[in-house]
Amino acid sequence: MFQPVSDPVAGSLVLSALVAALPLVTLFVLLGGLRWKAWQAGLASLAVALGVAVFAFGMPAGQAMLAASEGAAFGLFPIIWIVLTAIWIFRLTELTGYDLVLRRAFGTVSPDHRVQAILIAFCFGALLEALAGFGTPVAVTAVMLIAVGLRPLKASAVALVANTAPVAFGAIAVPITTLAKITGLDADTLGAMVGRQTPVLAAVVPLVLVFMVDGRRGLRQAWLPATVAGLAFAVAQFVSANFISYQITDILAAVVGALAVVLLLRVWQPPVAEDQTGAAGTYTPAPGAPDGPAPSGGEGGTVTVTAVESVTGTVTARRALMAFAPYLVVVVLFTLVSIEPFKTFVGEHSGWKFAWPGLAVAGADGAPLGAATFNFNLFSAAGTTLLVAGVITAALLRVRAGEAARALVGVVVQFRFTILTVVAVLALAYVMNFSGQTVTLGLALASTGGFFAFLSPVVGWIGVAVTGSDTSSNSLFGLLQTTAAEQTGISPYLLAAANTSGGVLGKMISPQNLAIAAAVVGMEGRESLLFRRVVGWSLGLLLVMCLLVLLQSTPVLGWMVVS
Repeated sequence: MFQPVSDPVAGSLVLSALVAALPLVTLFVLLGGLRWKAWQAGLASLAVALGVAVFAFGMPAGQAMLAASEGAAFGLFPIIWIVLTAIWIFRLTELTGYDLVLRRAFGTVSPDHRVQAILIAFCFGALLEALAGFGTPVAVTAVMLIAVGLRPLKASAVALVANTAPVAFGAIAVPITTLAKITGLDADTLGAMVGRQTPVLAAVVPLVLVFMVDGRRGLRQAWLPATVAGLAFAVAQFVSANFISYQITDILAAVVGALAVVLLLRVWQPPVAEDQTGAAGTYTPAPGAPDGPAPSGGEGGTVTVTAVESVTGTVTARRALMAFAPYLVVVVLFTLVSIEPFKTFVGEHSGWKFAWPGLAVAGADGAPLGAATFNFNLFSAAGTTLLVAGVITAALLRVRAGEAARALVGVVVQFRFTILTVVAVLALAYVMNFSGQTVTLGLALASTGGFFAFLSPVVGWIGVAVTGSDTSSNSLFGLLQTTAAEQTGISPYLLAAANTSGGVLGKMISPQNLAIAAAVVGMEGRESLLFRRVVGWSLGLLLVMCLLVLLQSTPVLGWMVVS
């Protein structure tokens, strides 16, 4: 059984960390610097990770390949399973024209794209994150933003940035529950501590979204709904995490945030610029245009998005309800599967859990790593719930079975390169994790002593940037954070929570999430362009979180720390 060590290169943790960083450096340079397509950058970085694992960290080649194969399988299920079914639901609305009705319906709340970005990407996206997670909010809200008239690049970037503050409490707070299990800390106390960090992000993110949609003019004209949404969400998140239940934090925060904006809009509307409501006619960006989609799969073609005024017919209450029906079905189904005892029953009869054949890797304690067990939870997977929602949607919208099936096959064919990207990146993550590269990077940062309070969120950020999952990042680095806390005298609850809170900011630059966001808006192959749009926000907000955690480790904000 292979047991990784943290300093395999000349017995030096620093040198080992530099070598361990090579796959990540390769990934980000190829993606953000040389503008390679995501699937190409992913495969190249996977090759580097395999080389580092075998030649620097001493992992047997066979074990390295087995680790990559399990990561690839995890990429297909549950992640790709979620993405394909989420996109399929939207395709069904396109077949029936209800995507255009949805656009008009949102226009009745506010015709302003800036407000729609807050309601759809931030509030509704948070609700989806609370119930499903694992890429579902980005996949669904990006196409909804396209439906209301945002350009593809802007829609995908907004969806990615919006999917930050809710991530820590996503999928009924699975990241925090997992973190508590890994570290042995109290889950409720951990949730409360995270609830004293991520609300800072929640208060700021809607303002960022408004700026992304309309620049400085947007901040001048629509700062009030952005501020109301952010503060309402932040307060609800803090109250729920600390005094109600950390598991339903995002559900309450999403509802309170949306309700606050809707009530505000009843008495006040921002000045609406003409270019923020759409113009009659058709938006047809050329392939490769700076703010348009790239040809899917490298082929020619354009994506046409009809503007609000060109949609004919009155949006009656019935038509609006039918347009929202697919997403209401999604919310209802995810709510049902999260309620006891149904949740327990489905969890116990959801599929199969088995050790990955041939993979034998031990942790620091000599016991086999739990990650070597693959959970094929077919019936409880979010993608399966979305599949059921799609079947119900097809019935409600009267889409014939054959036509619905062809739409699903079309989605698979269209997003074949996205599938390859996600498979490659998850294979990369598993190789780095099982060979010890990821732990070496974390330990190198933890060796900085008291300054580690500043770097603690960076560890979580790296974990999510690699894996695309705050849950996975907590599984990787949760114990490392508490160990560093013991060595430095800092509260273990503070550093463990910082791993979660910092991790949420790595989600928007994770290659698998970039691939999802690009694919659903017709920009497959242009992930590098999207990466450059969001990486600045990721780093800027990460700096804010690092400063917050550093101050919380000192008497300045030490009163915020729970224990």
